[in-house]
Amino acid sequence: MTSDENHDPDHAAAEGQATAPAVNDMPVAELRITEMQQAVTQVAEAPAAYAAPPAVRRSRTPIRETRVNGQPAFVLHSYPYKETSLIVDLFTRDHGRIAVVAKGAKRPLSKLRGVLQTFQPLSVSWSGKSELRTLIDAEWVGGMLPIERTALLCGFYLNELLVKLLARDDAHRALFDHYVSTLNELAHDEPAQIVLRKFERALLKETGVAANLGRSTTTREAVDPGERYVVDPERGAREALISDVWPVVSGKTLLDMEREDYADPVTQSQSKQLMRFLLAHHLNGAPLNTRQILIDLMQL
Repeated sequence: MTSDENHDPDHAAAEGQATAPAVNDMPVAELRITEMQQAVTQVAEAPAAYAAPPAVRRSRTPIRETRVNGQPAFVLHSYPYKETSLIVDLFTRDHGRIAVVAKGAKRPLSKLRGVLQTFQPLSVSWSGKSELRTLIDAEWVGGMLPIERTALLCGFYLNELLVKLLARDDAHRALFDHYVSTLNELAHDEPAQIVLRKFERALLKETGVAANLGRSTTTREAVDPGERYVVDPERGAREALISDVWPVVSGKTLLDMEREDYADPVTQSQSKQLMRFLLAHHLNGAPLNTRQILIDLMQL
C-alpha cells in the first residue's frame, strides 16, 4: 500500500467494502471492525478538532434575521459549551453554515440530546442576529438511510471540508442538495472514490475557486485528451513542463472530471492526486484531521 492510499477516505472505504466481515468471520476480523468503530468515534468526539475555519473565511452576507423556523439542516460538528449545553455547527439549506447554542442539550432528559446527530436530516429553528444564534427547536425529518462503518469516515471528511471551506452565513442551496445526494450514495455503497471526487469538485465550484479544467490557460484552446497538463489552482489547466512539481494529469482526465465521468481507473487515480493538491492549496495548509485518523487506522 502506498502512502497516497493511506491518506484518502475513499481508499479506506473501498478497503472496508472489500473486506467487510461476515458474522462467522475469525476474531481478527471482528477486531478490525472494532478498531474502525473506535476511529470513527475519535473523529466524532474530537473537541472542536475542525470546528474553526481558516481566519480568511468570513461571513459574506449581513446577518439580519432574528428568528428562522423549520429550516432543513444537518449537524456538521458539535462540542461542549459550559456544563449542559452544546455549540453546534449546522449546514442549512437557505442560510449556509451557521453556529447555534443548544442550551441544555447535554442534560439526560433533553429532547435535543438524541436529535443533534451528524448525517441525520433535521428541521431546525433558531433566533438571534449575532454569529452565534440560539437553537429553539430541532426535529428529525427522516427519509435517509444511515451511513455505517467506513462510510462514516467519508461522511466526517465531507463535514470537515464544509467547516473549513465554507464561510458562515453564505447560502449554498445547490451544494446542500449535493451533500444530501452524496450521503445517500454513501449509504447505498456507491464507490467512495467517485462519490468524494464529485463532491470535492462541486464544493470548489460553489465556493468560486474551481479551476477551469476544459481549456488551456496558455493556448486558450480546448484541452487535448492526449496531452499532459498541470492545474494552476488560481488560473486553471496548462500544458505540463519538465520542471513542474505539481501533479501531472492527462487531458482525458481533465475532460472526464468536467463531465463527472470517473469510469476510467486512470481518471480515478489522477483525479485523486489532483483534488488533494487543489484542496490543500485552498485550505491554506490547514490539515484535514479525518485524513490523519485514516493514516493511524491503516497502521494498526
